[in-house]
Amino acid sequence: MHASQPAVPCSILDLAPVVEGSDIPAAFANALDLARHAERLGYRRYWLAEHHNMPGIASAATAVLIAHIAGGTRTIRVGAGGIMLPNHAPLQVAEQFGTLASLYPDRIDLGLGRAPGTDQATARALRRYFDSADAFPSDVAELLRYFEPAQPGQPVRAVPGAGIDVPVWLLGSSLFSARLAAALGLPFAFASHFAPAAMDEALAVYRSEFRPSPRQAQPHAMLALNVVAAPGQAEARRLFTTQQQSFVRLRRGQPGLIPPPIDDIEAFWTPAEKAMVEQSLACAVVGDPDQVRDGIRAFVARHRPDELMLTANLFDHGARLRSFALAAAACGLEPAA
Repeated sequence: MHASQPAVPCSILDLAPVVEGSDIPAAFANALDLARHAERLGYRRYWLAEHHNMPGIASAATAVLIAHIAGGTRTIRVGAGGIMLPNHAPLQVAEQFGTLASLYPDRIDLGLGRAPGTDQATARALRRYFDSADAFPSDVAELLRYFEPAQPGQPVRAVPGAGIDVPVWLLGSSLFSARLAAALGLPFAFASHFAPAAMDEALAVYRSEFRPSPRQAQPHAMLALNVVAAPGQAEARRLFTTQQQSFVRLRRGQPGLIPPPIDDIEAFWTPAEKAMVEQSLACAVVGDPDQVRDGIRAFVARHRPDELMLTANLFDHGARLRSFALAAAACGLEPAA
């Protein structure tokens, strides 16, 4: 094994960020460029997340953007990390991902989340009769049934969708989704990149309560990790201020376009905001190549994930490409032939 070889595969979570001074078409062009870059570097998956009514995130129509990315790449798995199921009818999600998996066989992943991924007014606008996420377990079960082979006399079937192998993941930041993923025998991805508080307990619950299913014989857990790599530590820390600012602005009720990095983050936030951000982004590895390698190794050794999902919401696209290249090297990924 190579000295820097990780014990786990690594993937990328993207939000199709819209940066200040740019626009949505540029965000989509950058997303495809990043996905092709990830494919060359040896990342396993490239996932997009569903958010709504957020000016700095362009991945609201997640399935449509997945089709664009999958069509512009050749081998990397492309998926949703995730589809916020309370916003959708399960049949429609089955049809969308049945279509995607028919167009791009063995390359599409479907991660499901329980949060609306937006504010309450937007949640009502998305699914006008929606009350809460209480129906999530039954919605997941209904969606899984649509991917089963259609039975004679079945009144409603997903076309496309029925009988198509679409790997389904549950995403979460609490024990609720960990328990549900274990009960249903599904792979589980924890949102440790922005809500790490329950990570260790959720992993323990998922692994101890897991029941094998036709979809998954044993527990399979993915952890998300913020990784910002640059040639020097000071530059990496400066790049990371983009994400820190975005977090503070969101909590201030001022979501906007993705801001450029700043030299003095201490002048930007209050002590309370700093504490909130450091708690939310505790699962972060920021530094030069050696620091990133050591940080990723330590994270994997401590938490033993089956996979890592790396994210880096950076302002400059070139710096972002470089960061993921340095992270791939730190993880010991094998570049595509």
